[in-house]
Amino acid sequence: MSARRVAVVGAGASGTLQAVHLARRGVEVALIDRGPAPGRGVAYGTARPEHLLNVPARRMSAFPDDPSHFTRWWGGSDEGFAPRMVYGDYLRELLNESGVEPIIGEAVSVGKSGESERVGLADGRAIDAGAVVLAPGNLRPAVPGRFDIAALGAAWVGDPWASDWTREIGRDDMILLIGTGLTAVDVALTLEARGFAGRILALSRRGLAPRAHGAHEPMTVAAEPLPVECIGLLRHVRCRTDEVGWRSAVHELRTVTQDVWRAAAPEQRRRFLRHLRPWWDVHRHRVAPDVGATIARMQEDGRLAFCAGRITTIEPHEGCARIAWQARGGGDIETIDAARVVNCTGPELDIVRAGEPLFDALLAAGRIRPDPCRIGLDVDWDLRTLDARGQASDTLFALGPVTRGTFWESVAVPDIRDQSARLAERLSA
Repeated sequence: MSARRVAVVGAGASGTLQAVHLARRGVEVALIDRGPAPGRGVAYGTARPEHLLNVPARRMSAFPDDPSHFTRWWGGSDEGFAPRMVYGDYLRELLNESGVEPIIGEAVSVGKSGESERVGLADGRAIDAGAVVLAPGNLRPAVPGRFDIAALGAAWVGDPWASDWTREIGRDDMILLIGTGLTAVDVALTLEARGFAGRILALSRRGLAPRAHGAHEPMTVAAEPLPVECIGLLRHVRCRTDEVGWRSAVHELRTVTQDVWRAAAPEQRRRFLRHLRPWWDVHRHRVAPDVGATIARMQEDGRLAFCAGRITTIEPHEGCARIAWQARGGGDIETIDAARVVNCTGPELDIVRAGEPLFDALLAAGRIRPDPCRIGLDVDWDLRTLDARGQASDTLFALGPVTRGTFWESVAVPDIRDQSARLAERLSA
């Protein structure tokens, strides 16, 4: 098929890369975004220089056929880790050069209009296009449902990116981070950069923190087919770790992860998500060496602790939050008073619970459905969305993190870039 005009919903990294690739192929693009800074999104919209890319520059090009494009633009080393805000500048410049002018507004519906699609905006405007690409990026942070967080008032920070809440805390306060992943690392880095001298407790069920990249990690590929069932894959990685080191063992999975995920039965995928995903995340999605060094220093100084445990109660107390928590495996319940409790659980994955008006409308119309593991939208290998009956659409597509249910590896820029290039080729025929 060929679409003369394509509407792309979302102008973060996913939508921007899609718009740039479509424009390069001569397709007219209507790029729709509700945010004030199209071309950046949440990850690359940060204004904090301590927030670095998690991938070396040599893998961050916007174009698969020009792998050194970003390195040349940045002027740094192939092995360097640029600030994320610099990468946001890169994406914004590419968008400006593409000639695509973003449309500021919130898309709340997509419906058929003859042979075309019509995107309805919250302000009443409508945009017609031959095809629509859903590129929302990571959804809003998931909200813990067991506690009355509204009662905490200003002590609860539901979205670490929504405001500069770090300016409102005392230098020696206590901060609780719910979650120990990449968001928790970002928050800890910002507190450190602002001179925060208090204690930070990062808490999750397993207490696992992201590992750091090595100084130089050559790309390696697996020399033999990998098992697709969880225990076999785990044994393989452990064996290879003993032989070549854990970083190289994980690198060997990089080029075949999508194929292994695709071949795995739904039950094997669910077992992986239940039991192995936390370890996968901290080894696969690593932080820059400088970031790892800063986090290690904060831990050694006793200012940051990653702990495994569960929260039993959270209650307001004299303008703060009083938290009772128990370490994993049992033991005594410890009580702490925190000036802020920061939600670092990461993005919501289930589109049914996400609270996104556009997804709600498409779900109600039966035009989309969650993937079987409920970690995103259900799409086929060609990025076509599947409706409630499992039928693929030739005019409604999705790419980026919301396609993790089909591809698993669809969060990092190299994966999104490849998806957007492939989809642009299809839509331009």
